[in-house]
Amino acid sequence: MSTGLSRQECAVTVLGGPTAVIDIGGLRIVSDPTFDEAGPQGYLTKTAGPAADEDAVGPADLVLVSHEAHPDNLDGRGRAFAKTAPLVLTGPRAAERLGSPAVGLSPWTGHRLPRPDGGGDLTVLAVPAVHGPEDGERDADGNVNCEVIGFVLSGQGLPTVYVSGDNASIRTVAEISRRVPGIDAAVLHAGAARVPAKFDGRPLSLDSRRAAAAAAVLGAEIVVPAHYDGWAHFSEGLPEIELAFHEAGLSSLLRVAPHGTWVPLTR
Repeated sequence: MSTGLSRQECAVTVLGGPTAVIDIGGLRIVSDPTFDEAGPQGYLTKTAGPAADEDAVGPADLVLVSHEAHPDNLDGRGRAFAKTAPLVLTGPRAAERLGSPAVGLSPWTGHRLPRPDGGGDLTVLAVPAVHGPEDGERDADGNVNCEVIGFVLSGQGLPTVYVSGDNASIRTVAEISRRVPGIDAAVLHAGAARVPAKFDGRPLSLDSRRAAAAAAVLGAEIVVPAHYDGWAHFSEGLPEIELAFHEAGLSSLLRVAPHGTWVPLTR
């Protein structure tokens, strides 16, 4: 996209896979950047490239990495892009592996950034995520599959925005809702990612019905789905998401637009 993604006041666009660009508080934030073209990525297969490349996105003020252990959330070009940002926020183990400019946040710890719009600070709160079934085997740090975190963005006069990361747990969403009431918008990683060798092929991210349930638990007014296309191991796509929200009576919350198209984060 030679014309680039123009800066927005308060909006999000999904570029494909988990990658979203969030403009809020005068900051450009990119979550889980994946800019490689289609092709094999280790034991995973990328089926489509992003709707906009690094040049179209332009410099990021902040990159959020829910986890760097899997290429569908941080591929080769996404990793290189993240390293050009002044700050990357991710989990503690991931920060150790990524190195500068990554800063590790444990769940329920936050980081503040000054806002270019003059509105004070943007607070980024790390929140927990479970990358698989609740009863999945946990590592020494208590993680299912690997270390993953989500994020909540907030600031004076701004909507509070939840970015789920690869979380499959409604119990975790309920905990986030209790501890961070008043979430206005949610970017939910759906797609029911499945790898046959892991957890008997059970979903590693929200399936469509659980995405609708997460939206209901959060009470968010705007839900933007991500992480449902672009990779072969995503077992559910946009039709399943739209059907699940329709059956739950929550279609009015869902904001779906072609990848690379801006969606306002406020009604």
